[in-house]
Amino acid sequence: KQINILKAIGANLPEYGHLPMILNEQGKKISKRSGDTVAITDFGAMGILPEAMLNYLARLGWAHGDDEFFTMEQFIEWFDLKDVSPSPSRMDLKKLYWINGEHIKITPNEKLAELVKPRLALRDIYDTAKPALEDVLALVKDRVQDLNTLADECLYFYVKQTPAEADVQKHWDDEAAARMLRFAERLEGLEDWNAEAIHDLFKPFCDEEGIKMGKLGMPLRLAVCGTAKTPSVDAVLALIGKEEVLKRIRS
Repeated sequence: KQINILKAIGANLPEYGHLPMILNEQGKKISKRSGDTVAITDFGAMGILPEAMLNYLARLGWAHGDDEFFTMEQFIEWFDLKDVSPSPSRMDLKKLYWINGEHIKITPNEKLAELVKPRLALRDIYDTAKPALEDVLALVKDRVQDLNTLADECLYFYVKQTPAEADVQKHWDDEAAARMLRFAERLEGLEDWNAEAIHDLFKPFCDEEGIKMGKLGMPLRLAVCGTAKTPSVDAVLALIGKEEVLKRIRS
């Protein structure tokens, strides 16, 4: 059916007149002089999935109701030449990235892992067996809109990152270091290392310390991950592993 779609477009071009024109984000014709043109391979370097690129380009000149996001299988099923519009369309990178994020969410983790591994290698991460990269991706892929950011989200699972000074100033107080060491003792006592068991430590510890969860969770993220922006901290600690978590806190 993909071939038939292309044949239908080609056969009808004489009476159709022309395919839709794509304008730049300012609504003007794309030109080399204005720096609008990019090679199709550049989108790959930007972390755009081929499926997302096809989805976006198809939607620029064709519509199926209000559907913005669709799989290639849906596109093949839905496409009809009568729904192609000759009106110019405007390039919108924000929408392209949104569509890309939606495709990342539905891409199998095994396939994503193969796409992310080379990007991690560029960041000096080569061993992604512990924790398994597929498990890491399952936890973080809903948070990103491109493969490059996805690789960045995986970094702290393998190597603790250096916290931003702004995060340290905001979340790390005079009591934080000692408090983290006390919490490490609770973590060390866990026989079952999983997100639920780790989560069950939070409230009793906060009650004993007389603090709210933010005073535990945010410094804990900085101590273990080196960033204040992570998914649920109990799930993150569970994936990183007991031995590595304790080593990072105590160092």
